[in-house]
Amino acid sequence: MYDWANSVYNLVITTTFFPIYFAAITAKEYGANSVPFLGREYVNTSLYDYSLSVAYLIIALMFPILTSIADTRGNKKQFMRFFCYLGAIGCSALYFFKLEWVPLGFGVFFFMLAAIGWAGSLVFYNSYLPEIAAPQDMDRISARGFSYGYVGSVLCQLIGFALILMMPGKEGYASQLTFLLVGIWWFGFAQITFKRLPASKPSNEKHDKSVLTEGFREIKKVYKQVTTMPVLKRFLRGFFFYSMGVQTVMLAATLFGAKLLQLDQTKLILTAVIIQLVAILGAWGMARLSARVGNIQVLMGVVLFWILICIGAYFTAEVKENGGDPEYLFYGLAVAVGLVMGGIQSLSRSTYSKLMPETKDTASFFSYYDFTEKIAIVVGMFSFGIIEELTKHHGGMKNSVLSLIVFFFLGFIWLISALVKQKKLKAIQ
Repeated sequence: MYDWANSVYNLVITTTFFPIYFAAITAKEYGANSVPFLGREYVNTSLYDYSLSVAYLIIALMFPILTSIADTRGNKKQFMRFFCYLGAIGCSALYFFKLEWVPLGFGVFFFMLAAIGWAGSLVFYNSYLPEIAAPQDMDRISARGFSYGYVGSVLCQLIGFALILMMPGKEGYASQLTFLLVGIWWFGFAQITFKRLPASKPSNEKHDKSVLTEGFREIKKVYKQVTTMPVLKRFLRGFFFYSMGVQTVMLAATLFGAKLLQLDQTKLILTAVIIQLVAILGAWGMARLSARVGNIQVLMGVVLFWILICIGAYFTAEVKENGGDPEYLFYGLAVAVGLVMGGIQSLSRSTYSKLMPETKDTASFFSYYDFTEKIAIVVGMFSFGIIEELTKHHGGMKNSVLSLIVFFFLGFIWLISALVKQKKLKAIQ
């Protein structure tokens, strides 16, 4: 149910309504390529990319200490609740984000606050998986969580879409109401989770040091364990690189459709709904397939599929540049993304859970997983934004999309390495 609660942020705020709203109001006020911020002018979509990168960098740097403290003190649920409320407040505050109401800087701050809350709560949420699910159930439970998230976010998105249809000429205000709804939705449904999740037990019953000292000690302990586990270590490296591509595609897809392909808001929102619905089937199907073929093997195949998606997106942009109509090509790409979007996330989470050693330090171990993913987002989004800025007169965002292939390829190589090592260890055993 926490997937149900928080996934509305990921769909409405980072995937559809807010990026469309942000690009539209900044272009209208300043022009798409000349948005002033902190004494410098930016391409509006690049400023969006950079602000997300900074938000994820902040939370990534906080992860190791916070999660180590949560493990040693046994207050994992309290941390999860704090970040949940922080994110919900950030989303709700976006209701006031209108350039004549608040300066651009405040709007960006609210957006970053929501991102920090979302990412911060997830590391504690993810760390509950090995505590509440048996190893043989992890793929299924992880996939079910993502499926619930997609259903909940689609319902919330449809409500927002209905508000836009009911307010012709006031689409901006309808979007602002939707931001407020997301915050309320997230806060409200999260109460089901907080009521039912068990309280975590501290890994240290006695505390002879300060929380920071114990936190750093916990980080060092987990790091030493990770370095002695060759399959887990290689998987994390692969996960780091392919997450750069996956997360960037998911966060920038709407900007790609709105700015580069010039599709209208209604079509983009409906496309996002299609992606979420297809993703439910993708997450379920990938969990079933991994039980037959193996987790790492399925992930390798999915990463190759993502490379094809990037190539397809590049040529879709080429069609638009040459005067063609890329609308249906974009819909085809959306279905393809939906098939592998939820599956690769849920399978990555459950694969990591399986490769982890049995431990009480689940939050600390998952901080490594989430730290890896968030740093991947930082690098991926920053690269996407700066490539667009540097080549804005010679391809722009189209070049950014093509560059993601490099990240997927490196991830694929490390997954091969993890699989080879896993097979060698099994042969020895």
